[in-house]
Amino acid sequence: MVYFVGAGPGAPDLITLRGDKLLRCADMIIYAGSLVNPALLDVAKPGCELYDSAGMTLEQVIEKMLATEQKDKMTVRLHTGDPSIYGAIREQMDELDKCGISFEVVPGVSSMNAAAAALNAEYTLPGVSQSVIVTRIEGRTPVPELEDIASLAVHRATMVIFLSTGLIKNLTEKLLNGGVSPDCPAAIVYKASWPEEKIIRTTVSNLAYVAKREGIENTALILIGEFLGNEYKRSKLYHAGFSHGYRRGLEGETDGT
Repeated sequence: MVYFVGAGPGAPDLITLRGDKLLRCADMIIYAGSLVNPALLDVAKPGCELYDSAGMTLEQVIEKMLATEQKDKMTVRLHTGDPSIYGAIREQMDELDKCGISFEVVPGVSSMNAAAAALNAEYTLPGVSQSVIVTRIEGRTPVPELEDIASLAVHRATMVIFLSTGLIKNLTEKLLNGGVSPDCPAAIVYKASWPEEKIIRTTVSNLAYVAKREGIENTALILIGEFLGNEYKRSKLYHAGFSHGYRRGLEGETDGT
């Protein structure tokens, strides 16, 4: 059996209970190199085989899984954050399907959640943004034409941008071309929840400058949007004048609109 496990954003205690249990039982762990905190591997049982996938191809990863499966042993494929976001797991699952090998995906806490927590921020604020765009800029890996950063920026929704710190000048240009204000609030969160976590609050126009100043070139999320500002409307859900299936609003109070 192969388990694709989300390691969480970095802190060892932010992996799920299920993920931790599987790590402790695994006969082989293939982990995502520098993206996974090595402290997570400390719980591996004696004799567990450990492989860093950073230097491996898809074919080599599958080969290791097949060899372990033939011994009737269990593999954990440990991915950073949640494996459904930029985890490249679909291609691995398809290969396992071809080989008739069973697998299961165990979700994890994404770095985008840890970044919001580090900033004490809420991505969806009433009157500001009710949508979150999770994306990346094109580099050696292209993106569909309709998902170009400039096109997505037009929506003015909250943006969580992965894998783009090394292309931050190009990213900034595309955001501005999409109509985002140079003064729009932005943040760079480096290694959210790791001991070396770094948080930088800035504006869109200053993204490249602060990234260079702080020496941040990778392993960081870029967050864009007015959710980082101070203006928003109060939620109706907890407003005294708003009625719903579990509470009747108080007379004389407005409903928050």
